[in-house]
Amino acid sequence: MARGQRSVLREGVVAGVIGAAVVAAWFLVFDIARGRPFLTPALLGAAVFYGVTTPDVVSIALGPIVGYTLLHVFAFVAFGVVAAAVIAVSEREPALFIAFVILFASFEMFFFALVAALGQSMLGAIVWWAILLGNLLASVAMLGYFFRVHRALLESLVGAWGSVLREGVVAGVLGAVVVAVWFLAIDWIHGEPLHTPVMLGTELLRQSSPTAAVVLYTLVHLVAFIAFGLVAAVLIAGAEREPMLVFLVVILFTAFEVGFFGAIVIVARWVLNELAGWTIFFGNLFAAIAMLGYFFKGHRTLAHRLSSAWADED
Repeated sequence: MARGQRSVLREGVVAGVIGAAVVAAWFLVFDIARGRPFLTPALLGAAVFYGVTTPDVVSIALGPIVGYTLLHVFAFVAFGVVAAAVIAVSEREPALFIAFVILFASFEMFFFALVAALGQSMLGAIVWWAILLGNLLASVAMLGYFFRVHRALLESLVGAWGSVLREGVVAGVLGAVVVAVWFLAIDWIHGEPLHTPVMLGTELLRQSSPTAAVVLYTLVHLVAFIAFGLVAAVLIAGAEREPMLVFLVVILFTAFEVGFFGAIVIVARWVLNELAGWTIFFGNLFAAIAMLGYFFKGHRTLAHRLSSAWADED
């Protein structure tokens, strides 16, 4: 029992340090991108230790930064130990892993509530999406560590879905890269490299720095395509058993194209003044072709069955 407790404690401390380091690294990059290194820990340190609620009066000083960093690490280590205990229990009863998911979601909401309690001005200065993304990256890193240590739990939870998840992520990254390269080429032809991500990051994500606009929009763009790729991968996996489900994949890709244009018209019509409609259409079309090509390359049997069925109909 003592050995097991030491193992949980050690894993929790390591996971907590990993999570804290990831968040710290993310906000360091984010602060450098907006031209004020260490601004985030300085803001939070001033708010926690000095009760400052107005970001305009905060100066970047060593004391608040070091104090908040130590508090930050301690909080993540405490959270990591609790998470490690839940993981240890989940190894004996995998169904309890849902408690682990709830724990991470609660931690995210708690952090948002804490920052909001410091004042809306502080929340605006730190930027809500940066908080969300930083904690998400930390969660992924900590989960990666736990699953690396507890491989049996990962196998019992994921099972055959591991390959589906991998395919979805790869397809999403592939689609995102195709669209990014397409618009990079279009911008280059017009003599304005990176005009599209700078414009979208500035207008949609409210970034004043071109570098921050490009970095953030690229991340959002990538996450959106990965989410779409995961849904498509699940449908492709189902189509292996029931080929008719492949029509849902076609509907999904069509709906994505139409829905994307609809969202632009409803929410951000000005985008069509900056980007020609045909460039958006062909960018998404090329991404869809690349993603479908990847899926069918990995599911040659499904592609053969569909082509045979098509030939039989003829």
